[in-house]
Amino acid sequence: MKQVVQNYKSGELAVLDVPVPGCKPGGVLVRTVYSLISTGTEMMKVSEAGMSMLGKARSRPDQVAKVMQSVATNGVPATYRKVMGKLDSYTPLGYSLCGVVEQVGAGIDDVKVGDLVACAGNEHALHAELNWVPKNLYVPVPDGLAPQHAAFGTVGSIAMQGVRQGEPQLGEVALVIGLGLIGQLVVQLLAASGVRVVGADPDPARCELAERLGAAACGDPGSTAVENAVAELTDGHGVDQVYLAAGGGSNQPVELAAKLARDRGRVVDIGKCRLDLPWNAYYEKELDVRFSRSYGPGRYDPSYELEGRDYPIGYVRWTERRNLACFLDLAARGKVDVEPLISHVADFDDAVETYQRLKDGELKAVTALFRYPEQTGEAEEAKAPAVAVPAVKAEVKAAPVRAATTPVKLAFVGAGNYATSMLLPHLAQREGVELSTVVTTTSLSGANAQRKFGFAKATTDLDAVLGDESVDAVFVVTRHSSHAELTRQALLAGKTVFVEKPLALTEDELSGVLAAVEESGNDRLQVGFNRRFAPLLHEAREHFGARSGPAHLRYLVNAGRLAHGSWYLQQGSEGSRFVGEGGHFIDTASWLLDADPVSVYATATSGNEDLQVVLRYPDGSTATISYVTSGPSGFPKETLDLVADGRALRLDDFVRASVYGRKKWVSSRLPKARDKGQNAELAAFVKAVRTGGPMPVPLDSLVATTAATLAVQTALAGGVPVTLARP
Repeated sequence: MKQVVQNYKSGELAVLDVPVPGCKPGGVLVRTVYSLISTGTEMMKVSEAGMSMLGKARSRPDQVAKVMQSVATNGVPATYRKVMGKLDSYTPLGYSLCGVVEQVGAGIDDVKVGDLVACAGNEHALHAELNWVPKNLYVPVPDGLAPQHAAFGTVGSIAMQGVRQGEPQLGEVALVIGLGLIGQLVVQLLAASGVRVVGADPDPARCELAERLGAAACGDPGSTAVENAVAELTDGHGVDQVYLAAGGGSNQPVELAAKLARDRGRVVDIGKCRLDLPWNAYYEKELDVRFSRSYGPGRYDPSYELEGRDYPIGYVRWTERRNLACFLDLAARGKVDVEPLISHVADFDDAVETYQRLKDGELKAVTALFRYPEQTGEAEEAKAPAVAVPAVKAEVKAAPVRAATTPVKLAFVGAGNYATSMLLPHLAQREGVELSTVVTTTSLSGANAQRKFGFAKATTDLDAVLGDESVDAVFVVTRHSSHAELTRQALLAGKTVFVEKPLALTEDELSGVLAAVEESGNDRLQVGFNRRFAPLLHEAREHFGARSGPAHLRYLVNAGRLAHGSWYLQQGSEGSRFVGEGGHFIDTASWLLDADPVSVYATATSGNEDLQVVLRYPDGSTATISYVTSGPSGFPKETLDLVADGRALRLDDFVRASVYGRKKWVSSRLPKARDKGQNAELAAFVKAVRTGGPMPVPLDSLVATTAATLAVQTALAGGVPVTLARP
């Protein structure tokens, strides 16, 4: 791909061919549509690069101080090599863009491939064809906002954070010194907040533009026009706030601020101007001097910007990302108009020439944009990604057989809502089953489960269960993130394992479970895919009969909204909602079609909350799973239709079923409780443990279903079908 770079030592600007950045977890890969040239910040950097070494030193005294400290610590030769090496390297330019999501990294669920996003950051929103952008530095672009306007998102956030620092109130008067890009945006934001604005800039064209965009009056900071306007609007008291949006080495802006601010007014520094505060003037008025740190809270915090750790909204209302989203919303609703600020649009290939024209003064612009070529997307997009379905390779040991009079001893790891409502009530009353031990992370939850269901022991020590030879089987009913590791440990301990879905959250976790099977020779594993055991579905399948041709299956899952605070929403640690639950529906489809899928395609609404998953099977059959969270609560959760060979099967939320063909069959119309198969599933599992017979679902099928579930995220990220490759 191509990227604009600069050598800070020589001042050379170039468009280089560089490797495409990888799409790391916690962020998205974005193909740029428009990127914005900051004619203030960026051109200052470009100008500095063209200076002599002495000029560079004078312009960056902070860096000179660091060099002197390094000399004292490391000596002159080592410091020289370090400084020269850093100077004589290419550095990136740019920090504000709009682009299209090309890939979605793990842990991202608020955008999908093809979404338009605005991006920020001088390390992530660069003048480059592709950028990897972490979660807190991009936001989806609102409907109706043009991409060239969304490219203003970062500079808009800078202006917005400055305005927030000034705390404007309705009816106040503000002075904006410096009417470049940031100043023009500050004028509009203040006007939108009900503040009357006076602007100051030596450029008459910029003054005229600011007045068109909402300023009450503008003029040269050295003229009496600005003073007269302030006096008239404030009855001679002075402005409530001053926003320093100017650059350069003159101290005039801070002196003018002191002169025109009211008693106890607020002065906010947004730009990078000289700040030799005239002590008497600021002291006498007790002026409140504030600094605006770039885009807002979160800036320069690696845990926020790189690791995606948001600040709670109750403590930090306006973060970097929220400022970015707010500005785009204002632009989309026409409260801020950025179109008049676009002075020039250049093709990305002409980047070097554009910078040179800006530097030489030939091109005078408030803002310039780079326009990137549209992608035809041929070879790379045509490649269908593949997800490997791990093969089960193990010399399996024979399972022990229990005498009919010997109870099957079960241990539970976890005793949460699902375990105590859907599993333990069935097991507690089953003959030939002894609930041996319950393991929980908190003592009280274990004691409650022991009291309610009759466990012989309650403990917080997992090893006490895994090392207990009397325990025949272990149920893993914990949070999703621990399933694979606990299953692996139990298999290695020689236990038969029942693990609630999902078996794994990643391909590596799935491979780890199979490695444990291979190492131990223990393949006694069941995943809680209970729907295939539902009596009503079994009855409907028998009436449907065998099929000869391909089938189409449609499965609508009205999943509904989760309660605020649900741990299911912790997608960074617990996986996406579909990864957690989707295996149920894929397994049911595969059981009805009597095969494992060979490919997966998925698409989703913004945020990946409502999904369409299409599975293809070896005989040409297809299954479409619509997993939606936006449906009404009164609508049934699960409805299924299977059509093949002139027949149709319908299941209505495990309450009623029907089959249409030469003869019609309809299940009993008497009201029934929804039986989704947990009791029958547990009966089959206990029988397999007692007799040493085959597990209720073959391990190959469990692996195939898990791999297909994980492949949904890959399909969402790539926007193309994913092949499920088997060795």
